[in-house]
Amino acid sequence: MTLSLSDRALVQSYARYPVTFVSGSGCTLVDSDGHEYIDLLAGVGVCSVGHCHPDMVSAVSKQAARLMHVSNLYYTEPMMKLAERLSDSSLGGRVFFANSGAEANEAALKLVRKARPGGDVVVLHGAFHGRTYGALSATPQESKQAPFAPLVPGFKPVGAQADAISAAVDDNTAAVLLEPIQGEGGVHPLSDEVLVAAREACDRVGAALVFDEVQCGVGRTGTLWAFEQTPVKPDAMTLAKGLGGGLPIGALVTGPKLADVYAAGDHGSTFGGNVVVSAGANAVLDIIEDPSFLEQVQEHGIRLQEGLRDLPGVLSVRGRGLMVAAEVSSEAPELVRRALLEQRLVLNATGPSTVRFLPPLIISGEEIDEAVRRFGEVLAG
Repeated sequence: MTLSLSDRALVQSYARYPVTFVSGSGCTLVDSDGHEYIDLLAGVGVCSVGHCHPDMVSAVSKQAARLMHVSNLYYTEPMMKLAERLSDSSLGGRVFFANSGAEANEAALKLVRKARPGGDVVVLHGAFHGRTYGALSATPQESKQAPFAPLVPGFKPVGAQADAISAAVDDNTAAVLLEPIQGEGGVHPLSDEVLVAAREACDRVGAALVFDEVQCGVGRTGTLWAFEQTPVKPDAMTLAKGLGGGLPIGALVTGPKLADVYAAGDHGSTFGGNVVVSAGANAVLDIIEDPSFLEQVQEHGIRLQEGLRDLPGVLSVRGRGLMVAAEVSSEAPELVRRALLEQRLVLNATGPSTVRFLPPLIISGEEIDEAVRRFGEVLAG
């Protein structure tokens, strides 16, 4: 019934698999027939503390029973607490709340354009910043952009090389926007050389450096923020996905340089900073910001990478923490389909030969080993 209803009622913008999930706990998902799956995708990096973590369920349930929504015309304690935590743990400026990564990136684009009117935004080939018009225009991928032209002007796509970025940044540059680790592009960490070149180029002309940490932030790489593992600190960063632990949230976090650019009326979001979502995000941070938890993410990331490298048919493995990709010798989309239907393993492909692994950050070593074993069965089949 669910699948036939989907054909009739849903816009066909997703190529969905023939599985209906009805419940989840930790790293386990259960479908409508009662089959259990190991989740190595976490809702595309969203369910950072797993499915239905008791601390998060408790925080969200208690808040929902008290108050679900007011508006940004007023204050709520969970929203203010979350903003303070994000600022204090990262860039030290101010926070704007939205509902998704694309919206957070839209807020960042407006911010840097107001700070430097008329300036271009330098973006990198292979990047993905979202599907709304500004974020899409910052995503130089022909297959995603072409059907929706004309796009927003003022974006300069360049290769992810230090000299290319240095040459592209000039007195008419408002910002350089980049992902420290290109997620949808196939989990490609940018080198320190590239990041330093971007920082130095921005400093040279007074432009802003913005990191899109929508996928790689909130503990995914084994530090709370991905930039902490680099020699570079951005002027602003965007967050989403894992911050909400399953609830929709986006955030633009500024450093002092950009903290006071926005004035009343410049930007808004009806649901941004929603009190229930903020309560959930605070519960997520309570779990993830523990140094021992983050250390475990790094250890389990190494375990996952080492396990994958030993499998026949895996050509190479890359990533940081629990943000991992494997290049395979067979067709990745077909492997992912078979992994789901034959081995009850939830994965996704980001290209014809790339399989991406974004498990919940709470995954155990035993679950990693079992998942690697099942993936090996798919490769052998």
